[in-house]
Amino acid sequence: MIALASDHGGFEYKERVKPLLDTLNLAWKDFGTDSEESVDYPDFSHAAARAIQLGECDRGIFICGTGIGISLAANRHHGIRAAACQIPEAARMSRLHNDANVLALGQRLIDWETAEAMIRLWLETPFEGGRHERRIRKIEIE
Repeated sequence: MIALASDHGGFEYKERVKPLLDTLNLAWKDFGTDSEESVDYPDFSHAAARAIQLGECDRGIFICGTGIGISLAANRHHGIRAAACQIPEAARMSRLHNDANVLALGQRLIDWETAEAMIRLWLETPFEGGRHERRIRKIEIE
């Protein structure tokens, strides 16, 4: 299951992700927000990140105006590796080398066609493992 989260700055794209995931036969859960009314991105990022931590969701797609704030909030959670990406190659590499379990996008920075391409690429790219596993283990700080 894919956790979806956005603030007002990412609401439109979050709503577009739902039918995309439906087309790909991927289940999703929407952690909000529910409109373009101004809200605080950490509220939704934290709720969705917790669901991933608890195993209720496998990965997440989080969207705000830039992808930066919502990823910063998500990365405060143990085990969450949120990557704010602006180009498809970054999305691919975030999975391949970093085993990112959250893709963070900026609705104000990328057009929908690029966002959709990034989402598809991110979802289909496996973690390469190997030498990267050692590096992933070094990310968490006690």
